[in-house]
Amino acid sequence: MTKSAAATRIAELREQIARHDYAYYVEAAPLISDREYDRLFEELVRLEAEHPELVTPDSPTQRVAGAPLEGFRPVRHAVPMLSIDNTYNEAELREFDARVAKGLGPDEPYAYVVDPKIDGVAVSLRYEHGRLVLAATRGDGTTGDDITQNARTLRSIPLRLRGKGLKQEVLEVRGEIYWPIAAFERFNRLRESRGEPTFANPRNGTAGTLKQLDPATVGQRGLVFCAHGLGEVRPAIGEGHYEVFQTLRQWGIPVSRYLRRLASIEEVIAMVREWEQKRAGLDFATDGLVIKVDAFHQRDLLGQTSRFPRWAIAFKFESQRARTRLVSVRFQVGKLGTITPVANLEPVLLAGTTVKSASLHNFDQVERLGVRIGDFVIIEKAGEIIPQVVEVDTDARPADTRPIEPPAACPACESPVVRDEGGVFLRCVNPACPAQLKERLRFFCGRDQMDIEGLGPVLAEQLVDKGLVRSVADLYRLAERPDLLLGLDRMGEKSVDNLLAAIEASKTRPLARVLAALNIPHVGVSTAQLLAGHFGDIDALSAASVEQLQEIPGVGPELAASVHAFLHGASGRKIIADLRAAGVNMTQPRQGAVGPRPFAGLSIVVTGTLRTFSRKEIQDLIASLGGKAVGSVSRSTAFVVAGADPGSKLDKARSLGVEVIDEDEFRRRAGVV
Repeated sequence: MTKSAAATRIAELREQIARHDYAYYVEAAPLISDREYDRLFEELVRLEAEHPELVTPDSPTQRVAGAPLEGFRPVRHAVPMLSIDNTYNEAELREFDARVAKGLGPDEPYAYVVDPKIDGVAVSLRYEHGRLVLAATRGDGTTGDDITQNARTLRSIPLRLRGKGLKQEVLEVRGEIYWPIAAFERFNRLRESRGEPTFANPRNGTAGTLKQLDPATVGQRGLVFCAHGLGEVRPAIGEGHYEVFQTLRQWGIPVSRYLRRLASIEEVIAMVREWEQKRAGLDFATDGLVIKVDAFHQRDLLGQTSRFPRWAIAFKFESQRARTRLVSVRFQVGKLGTITPVANLEPVLLAGTTVKSASLHNFDQVERLGVRIGDFVIIEKAGEIIPQVVEVDTDARPADTRPIEPPAACPACESPVVRDEGGVFLRCVNPACPAQLKERLRFFCGRDQMDIEGLGPVLAEQLVDKGLVRSVADLYRLAERPDLLLGLDRMGEKSVDNLLAAIEASKTRPLARVLAALNIPHVGVSTAQLLAGHFGDIDALSAASVEQLQEIPGVGPELAASVHAFLHGASGRKIIADLRAAGVNMTQPRQGAVGPRPFAGLSIVVTGTLRTFSRKEIQDLIASLGGKAVGSVSRSTAFVVAGADPGSKLDKARSLGVEVIDEDEFRRRAGVV
């Protein structure tokens, strides 16, 4: 066969294979048998071997290429992959609907899209000019692992998009990689026949498979991708989720065939009731349904909290329960010294996983349950990472059970313990307790606090056990003796350099991050932002009385007393002084201060990507200066702030004659330097 004829046939085969992949994975309606598909694929492999100069990266034969990986590099998501709030009852769904209606206003019609919540591994696929360039796990929502090589092996993930209207410079599709139950069971039977250990459930099997360093192994297991959300998209595709996902389907991206657009919360609830029965017969594991507002501009209008979008909620079906025996109890010490009893159990299968421990929460709960060591107990996994004991089978209580006695001393440092005022929690009162310090250190370095990448639980434990860190401020002294870090497990020169660079970068975090990181009782991310934005620096905050703190909207007596006690106590003063001496920033622009309100009464639209603000930061700033950040452009819009790649909102603003300004002009008007 001539090169020209081979090129023509190769193009035909690639097109046929792409069409059959689309029919199988997107339409769930295969056009040919597996054997006929294999013949097409084998012919393509043969022709490309004869003409290697005609091989292209997006050929179906190139899904598996190259040697096994040495590891997975971290990648930062262009748009964070947020979690979604959960509910387990219909009343809370109606409450969610009421919040949506209130947030949008009385004259704003809206609809929902509803999709099964597939129990798999959340990933983001990034296409540039129609070609797959990156696949990444969700990770912590901000940073995930690059699994591009593994994702390319999945036939359900198109390497190149095809279809009408495909003009996207960037298209990030979020979804779930999962293991269809039939394929999972076949694989487990094969492993069992070989005398190899089997996977506990499809989700664990999927997660383990995606961590394989050899893409060829991943390609053999039959994992599948299904899209359910979007990340960065340039230019915009459509006005709502349902419309966009019909387009994605046409371009070759697998979309749930069960996706529905519903006009009311009553229709949503009817679907929930239907799916409580329907989910048992599916070929994928699901623990609920995800409900989202359909229109994108309405999502922008509703916004998000510090943890969840306000325009989405997941309805979780009632969890499974299991009965087992409580063998013993161990005590865990948290970052604030709280001692939590944890039940050690006889292993039992629950919701597809083997459970060996369950939370008892606190000693008040132990007393309420009347649970004893040796009891038969009922455990439940209702949205909890660690299962919980919910009931005791007292009718089957053995004669040799014994009570669960609270510890008289801290199990980690043997210091005295005290009960809190309500008698619910038991606490270690030693601020130097190593168990507390390890938890505080992990928390201090977290993404929503000082964001010190690379300092996880294992390293935190080593730093404390080796005496290198006795307070969080000691982190900033590690650069003085980097040789001591080289002696720790998994810490080579590159790891040490990366860690020290991350610690140094954390010095520039705003005051709100510092306050959130310090474990001040009742102070979370939102409260820290409120305090830092109001006072502007740590000295002004420290000088405030309890009464002055309570003058801030949202700060009550308990919170005010907690903040004041921390900042005026010996340990609080010392940690602030030590962090300041280390060069940690202790200031933040005063966004909440009483003063000029240049945006009072103005409706402002923000569109595109900004250099110096996240979307939430600029929305909060607009609100603090008297304005309202809205999601859609109308004749009542005061002006539009346009960043990079502004999309259709910019066109609408110009057509209506609405003023458009850039980020620099916005900063000038806002008085932000």
